[in-house]
Amino acid sequence: MAKTDVPGGIAEKRKQARRVVRGLAKTYPDVECALIHDSPFQLLVATILSAQCTDVRVNAETPKLFKKYPTPQKLAASRQADVERIVKPLGFFRAKATNISGMAQKLVEEFDEEVPRTLDELVSLPGVGRKTANVVLGTAFGISSGVVVDTHVKRISNLLGLTTSKNPEIIERELNAVLPKKEWIMYSHRVIHHGRRICIARRPNCPECPLLKCCDRVGLPELER
Repeated sequence: MAKTDVPGGIAEKRKQARRVVRGLAKTYPDVECALIHDSPFQLLVATILSAQCTDVRVNAETPKLFKKYPTPQKLAASRQADVERIVKPLGFFRAKATNISGMAQKLVEEFDEEVPRTLDELVSLPGVGRKTANVVLGTAFGISSGVVVDTHVKRISNLLGLTTSKNPEIIERELNAVLPKKEWIMYSHRVIHHGRRICIARRPNCPECPLLKCCDRVGLPELER
């Protein structure tokens, strides 16, 4: 049996999830979303821009964007070329500029410039998938709609035996099933923080890991054994 002792049963995975939650909460009690924002609208824009880009890079560019376009109305009325110029350092800049402008337009036309508070409404916006919707609902509104699955959550949840899937939607569904709903929001924040500080993909610092005793990939020098 692997060190985590987590067979396929849901009951054992829930026990493992509780161990993981305790270890993460003790080590990272107060972590928050790394994307700098002052409103749900700013968080929504920043999260769309964070696709295939680091939060650090996004945080470096969004102040200019938010100063020029502080409201959905302002962004919706923007010139595409002007938005592209600001977000160009973030990669895929044409698609991202189109998405945030289109998202702002829909907020103006259908939601009275307010960021909606339901998953179905959020994913109806241009550039918004389940991950972005879950980030906004959890961070901006404290609504536990589902676990945010980014690359860190995907990788570390697999290492810990909480899922065996590589598909983000399946991973979200499986994590939702084994984690207490009250932990969904902070689980993602803490795992992402953990993945950036200790469980780094190509050079994990296993001796310093708070999950050392419940991870069956302890001491793994490479991604695979």
